[in-house]
Order: sequence, then structure tokens, then C-alpha cells
Amino acid sequence: MMLVAAMLFIGMTSLFAKDGKTEEINVYGNCSMCKVRIEKAAKSVEGVTKATWDATRKMLKVTYDDTKTTALKIEEAIAKVGHDTDHVKADQKTYDALHACCKYDRPVSEKK
Repeated sequence: MMLVAAMLFIGMTSLFAKDGKTEEINVYGNCSMCKVRIEKAAKSVEGVTKATWDATRKMLKVTYDDTKTTALKIEEAIAKVGHDTDHVKADQKTYDALHACCKYDRPVSEKK
């Protein structure tokens, strides 16, 4: 009887489990090397479960546990590898170190 109760409890909690928060973040880049770098940086943030960057749209679709991280922390991790977002700008030295094909037109922004 306790086994049945435990199985019901596990089944109900997984049924109502939160899938995570999904957002789209504008991330500047150009190519498949950028895609790998951006997705890897996003996935390195604790709580991120999915990250897919679309080079055509310059959009990162990211799913994460909002009790463990925030969109801003994800953007900061991406900026650390050389890619600007709408809210966080990559360090110039890091951007300059990107491969030539990865150097995108940087948006004009006062945000850092």
C-alpha cells in the first residue's frame, strides 16, 4: 500500500512539475562558431536546461529554472565570451579576440 502511495505521489509531482521559464534574448553574432560559443555559455549557467541560438534572427531561446538564475545572469555569461546582448555589452578585449567571421556589427549602446 505504501508503494502505491509513493508511486502516486511521484506521479503527481512530476505531472505538476515546472518546466522552467522560457525567454528569447537578443544576442549578436554571425556564424556557426558563434552559435556553439553562445549556447555553451548559456548552458554553463546553473539552472539553464536548454539554449538554442538562431543566427538569422540573432535570438537565443533559453529555458531555465528561475529559482536558480535570471536572464541577466545568462546575458552576463554570454557577454564574457564576447557576444553583446541588449542589456550587457562584451568587453572590447574579449570581442577583439573573436575569430574574424565572428565579429558582428556592435550595437550602439550606453549599457554595459
